[in-house]
Amino acid sequence: MAQMRSIDRVHTARQMREGGGFLVRRPLGDQNIRCDPFLLLDHLGPVVYGPGEAIGAPDHPHRGFETVTYMIDGQNMHQDSHGNYGVLKEGWVQWMTAGSGVIHSEMPTDEFTKKGGKYEGFQLWVNLPAKDKMTAPRYQDTPPEKIPVATSQDGKTKVKVIAGESLGTRAAIETKTPIMFLDMHVSAGGSFVQEIPENYNGFAYVWRGAGSFGDDNISVEMGQVAFFGNEGSTVQIKARTNQDIHVLLIAGEPLNEPVVQHGPFVMNTREEIEQAINDFRTGKLGSIEGSEERYAKTKAAVKKQKQAGNWEL
Repeated sequence: MAQMRSIDRVHTARQMREGGGFLVRRPLGDQNIRCDPFLLLDHLGPVVYGPGEAIGAPDHPHRGFETVTYMIDGQNMHQDSHGNYGVLKEGWVQWMTAGSGVIHSEMPTDEFTKKGGKYEGFQLWVNLPAKDKMTAPRYQDTPPEKIPVATSQDGKTKVKVIAGESLGTRAAIETKTPIMFLDMHVSAGGSFVQEIPENYNGFAYVWRGAGSFGDDNISVEMGQVAFFGNEGSTVQIKARTNQDIHVLLIAGEPLNEPVVQHGPFVMNTREEIEQAINDFRTGKLGSIEGSEERYAKTKAAVKKQKQAGNWEL
């Protein structure tokens, strides 16, 4: 019988403002909490924006890792200094390999800014191994119909397989390092056991509902993240008898390499970080046309939220 992983610790994500000022919970990456090869996880929202209130992240650099953006509600327009462009709507996933470096913009679409509405999503940062740090940047924009969904035999668990495998179903997205990224919905009273390779590090973040993990029935609720122990090849997720649970289960093969980070640059040495900063300052990462307009939109949205009293955490 497969050994079940224990839960090392449960951490409650702190709320903060990021980018141009949008609300996030940060279960991973805050206070130097990491899980090799993962650097950061932001839970964007959930929030309801009024007309003109939606806030984005105007032009900013990245080098040395990948960003994974997964939208639940709302619309985001992504573009970068290499000419890549995409509009992410409900259920879309964008896997951006920053590699050698990009200037990246993540802004609400004009349509969403005008009308407002529900906004929720996630952004995961996945470290790249040293051999791939300076690889050419690329996008993988994946619509919801191309993200496979697996269902358990009892029908109580549905799994969106964004990366890796679950219930014999494999993801369509390619990854630089072996990882799994599963969005799991367990209905009230249900229980599900997910297999995880024994050499993977991993964690599970509850983004809606409540339940428990493991043989010890460690209680978890929305906004909490549970980090797995190193031994064992399965993880058990249980919903409460009267409440569903929605969980992001994220695990991967550790790189076991030095991590030197300076904001949006993640490399292996201090010298590589200094080179990244210099390349950014001297314009070697390029630029995106229309940056002044994007900053102006964010500034106007922040002003409107503050005037409406919607700014304090």
